[in-house]
Amino acid sequence: MDLHALEISFDLVAPRGDELVERFYADLFATAPAVVPLFADTDMARQRQMLLSALVLLRRSLRNLEAIVPTLRELGARHVAYGARSAHYPIVGSVLIGAMAEVAGDAWMPEYTRAWSEAFELIAQTMIEGAAEVRIAAAA
Repeated sequence: MDLHALEISFDLVAPRGDELVERFYADLFATAPAVVPLFADTDMARQRQMLLSALVLLRRSLRNLEAIVPTLRELGARHVAYGARSAHYPIVGSVLIGAMAEVAGDAWMPEYTRAWSEAFELIAQTMIEGAAEVRIAAAA
């Protein structure tokens, strides 16, 4: 994983974090309207702030990803109750990377997209594992 590319690219968009999460949710709902009902009872201002906080935590943890594995699994477990499915994760990752690229503009490089794609694959897999643990426990 290209940690340097992840750090540089995140630092490009961080000063415009509010714009990033606004754009992300607008693009997500346009790209995947089937997820809109998952947010029906959600305070979107709070949701945007939680996403931004999660991204900042990820940025701070890039050099020690093992430290946030429990947090990511817990997050995945919580998303089960919201109706999130494994199929949603690639869409979310793609839309988020796209939003980051849009916010960064001409400063965004193809290597940033590759680095974030790899990172989100790892993040999604960890969250999906947390979700699976909850589903297994519920079925028992």
